[in-house]
Amino acid sequence: MKQALALEIMLSGESVFLTGPAGSGKTFALNQFIKLAKHDGRHVSVTATTGLAASHLGGTTIHSWSGIGVHDTLPPYFIDNLPKGRREIIEKTDVLIIDEISMMHDYRLDMVDEVCRLVRKEPDLPFGGIQVILSGDFFQLPPVNRRDSREGGFVVTSEAWRELDPVICYLSDQYRHDDDTLSAILDAMRAQDVRRSHAEALLERAEIHPPADVVFTELHTMNIDVDTQNETRLDELEGDEMTFEQTTTGSANYVENLQRSVLAPARLRLKTGALVMAVKNSADKKYFNGSIGTVVDFDPVTQYPIVEFLSGKEVTVSPDTWELRDGDKKRASITQIPLRLAWAITVHKSQGMTLDAALIDLRKAFVEGMGYVALSRVRSLDNLYLKGINRMALSISNEAHAIDSTLREKSSSDKKRFAHLEAQAEERQKNPPVQTKKSGKKSWQDKIEKMRETHPNAYKPWGTHDDSELKQAFQNGESVANMSKQFGRHEGSIRARLHKHFGEDVEV
Repeated sequence: MKQALALEIMLSGESVFLTGPAGSGKTFALNQFIKLAKHDGRHVSVTATTGLAASHLGGTTIHSWSGIGVHDTLPPYFIDNLPKGRREIIEKTDVLIIDEISMMHDYRLDMVDEVCRLVRKEPDLPFGGIQVILSGDFFQLPPVNRRDSREGGFVVTSEAWRELDPVICYLSDQYRHDDDTLSAILDAMRAQDVRRSHAEALLERAEIHPPADVVFTELHTMNIDVDTQNETRLDELEGDEMTFEQTTTGSANYVENLQRSVLAPARLRLKTGALVMAVKNSADKKYFNGSIGTVVDFDPVTQYPIVEFLSGKEVTVSPDTWELRDGDKKRASITQIPLRLAWAITVHKSQGMTLDAALIDLRKAFVEGMGYVALSRVRSLDNLYLKGINRMALSISNEAHAIDSTLREKSSSDKKRFAHLEAQAEERQKNPPVQTKKSGKKSWQDKIEKMRETHPNAYKPWGTHDDSELKQAFQNGESVANMSKQFGRHEGSIRARLHKHFGEDVEV
């Protein structure tokens, strides 16, 4: 499916799963949709499964947005204890974006669904009636199951996914990779058809070292290797070292739970010249979770690091606090400078990034999809350098492969179902709307009310009784125009609903 059609489907109010290979433009399509939806006055909540992924869209984590935090199940009286501000955000949300959905457990999506239904007092509607846009690629990293927490699988096995029944927008074009050989390798991995020629092309990159003048990030599969590389590079720098120790409150078990979601190290060592990454959004929006920069000095009074970020902003980064809350009760907190060294990062944290050049070590790849994520971060093989690679790095999950086949088939079907939007998509591409701020612009709710002057039930969910009457009317030979009047909905909505019930081949 083309980006333009996917955009129109999302703008039409449908809940969608936006997917496609690495570099197919999922983040670009999401940003376009977010911009246009906000321009129309809709309240859009932008989230992702990780802080880094959220930073690419200027959002927050879905765990924070929903209030579920690190919980594996909703505690008793969870909704009663949810802070008022969190409730208000969920109540007023028209659209919920969740990016990098492959890394989310099925049970956590069910938890978010339950929170939305309870807060919005719409127990019979998926996510309480919010339009949901999920985005990701199941060939990339799967959800992580830890020994001491609840086990789960991909979100497609969740009850929330089944009830939401999202339109599948499988993007087909490639925008990141300008190298046919790399593209062929990645396509072969997705098809579980990696051949000797593909392996040899990769192994050749293990014999080539990065030129001295190339600035690159190292990707490793293990945290210990990332830490070792970062500490070594720091030790090579001249000048005095500054050390910042985290402070904590709360019992040890709660602090330990919170520590898992805090990317700042308990003991942070820095020097002038250190390459660093911000691991939290700043309150004044001077940097975001994932922003890269260099330590240029230390404040003479506070000794806090002064960082020049790639955005060009020079910021004194002061300590920030992460909290673990159970409703209104604070169970634990960690306070630390929200930075970590960034000469090397894990493959896990690189998901969603595009790197100009990378030195990748896949000798210890331990989970399917890890090699695919790492190799797809660069635009071409010429900018990819390998320390080594193992067999697991070329492996793709059988489950992901099976899911992908189903998604491709449904995307093809959904493309036909929404073919009536293709002309609108072409027109938008030819004449993109001018993004200007207008005083007194109508909110999305105002626009819905205007639509409902002609179609009283526009954008309202279909109930079981409505569906039953719609199917009966169609079988009785009623015209689309008459059904549009009978059900108070746009003719396009009537057609889409009939295709959902009777299949794409039915004449409507």
